[in-house]
Amino acid sequence: MIDAVVFDLDGVIIDSEELWDEVREGLARERGGRWSEQAQADMMGMSSTEWSRYMHEVVGLPEGPDEINREVVRRMLVRYSEHLPLIDGAIDGVKRVAEHWPLGVASSSNRELIDHVLELSGLAPHFKVTVSSEEVERGKPAPDVYLEAAHRLGVEPSRSAAIEDSANGIRSAHAAGMHVVAIPNRAFPPPADVLALASVVLESIKELDPEVVRGAERLSTPSSG
Repeated sequence: MIDAVVFDLDGVIIDSEELWDEVREGLARERGGRWSEQAQADMMGMSSTEWSRYMHEVVGLPEGPDEINREVVRRMLVRYSEHLPLIDGAIDGVKRVAEHWPLGVASSSNRELIDHVLELSGLAPHFKVTVSSEEVERGKPAPDVYLEAAHRLGVEPSRSAAIEDSANGIRSAHAAGMHVVAIPNRAFPPPADVLALASVVLESIKELDPEVVRGAERLSTPSSG
């Protein structure tokens, strides 16, 4: 039986991965950093602590990680306030699932951004708990953020479903022992071997409903790690 459902945020509820890249690339180029496609791929799923350190040490921004983090978050908050890039069908998908289970968010986004998105979208009342990977030791693909979400929800990870779009997110939820429903990110699609970790793969969040979640539990053999 599924006792709770935990959603990723970026790429599942909001179409923000390209916006994150745009903001971080813009800052890197302004400050004389060495931006590359590899940097974009490397930072997907990293916590704010991890990606801000990466931008300082690898991309080569002169500012310290804390300052880099603050500036990127400031720019993201502005962009979300101007236009929140909600994924078509996400609000209805969340509401359909919320009628049957308590919900959580397990996101690599900063706490301020999670709260801002959920308030702007009107989805905040539907989520019992939210966890940012900056609040745990390791970001995705480590399982920490999903394990913490299950802990705050008061459920066993093995009795939880996760809704994910990215390779590192799928790895994270699977490593936590959850039943994974994958909705592959179209801009950054997970490789086939990672999608194989999911119980169910959907084309769109418009397909997400309680029967899909129950089916994930029936079809899944989650990791014990």
